[in-house]
Amino acid sequence: MIQILSTKILLHEQKQALIKANFNVIEVDFIKTQSQPFQLSEINDNLIFTSQNAVQSFLLDPKSEDLKTKNVFCVGLKTKIMLSESGFNVIAYTGYAEDLAEIITLIYSSESYTFFSGNLRRETLPKALKEAKIKFNEIQVYETTLTPEKIKTPVEAILFFSPSGIESYLKENTIKNETCFCIGTTTCSALEGITKNVIVAPQPTIEDVIEEVIAEYR
Repeated sequence: MIQILSTKILLHEQKQALIKANFNVIEVDFIKTQSQPFQLSEINDNLIFTSQNAVQSFLLDPKSEDLKTKNVFCVGLKTKIMLSESGFNVIAYTGYAEDLAEIITLIYSSESYTFFSGNLRRETLPKALKEAKIKFNEIQVYETTLTPEKIKTPVEAILFFSPSGIESYLKENTIKNETCFCIGTTTCSALEGITKNVIVAPQPTIEDVIEEVIAEYR
């Protein structure tokens, strides 16, 4: 049986897909995210979300109800679904922040934005907006902390879902010849210079990572 490590605790059906395909799955949450207090003031015409965590924290504020008149730009299909199901109008969504930045700067540069983010967010989007001289502000709505753990069981493959997950894993462990499956190119770039043994999911979803793992060992 092939031993694999997921650097986040999977949903029941995600884990079952791997077990059915004859994998032994070790799961550890290498990062922890939690909402933090914030003020919904000085909100611009459009809202930007680059993660489900940001949406979850944002929706905890009863005042978020009043912002449904505003258009939303987001990263990730699941982020889009969560917003749409909560009654928000998503104008554009992409798999990556780079692509969203491109859409905003090329097509919607005359608009203003409020970006809801976490403490470990990447510079990609704010940098692109600043360079294009687009009016925006940022509200930090959640916090990510690294929760490293030593993995004593040898594994053949490791599943990574964020650059901070990789950073946390490497605090207590090393990557030798394990195959690393990454949710996307941003996560993959965090392994540069560490290993070349990397497979990136075609779409940045956990399900796509799982499908890649199953296909690779079939």
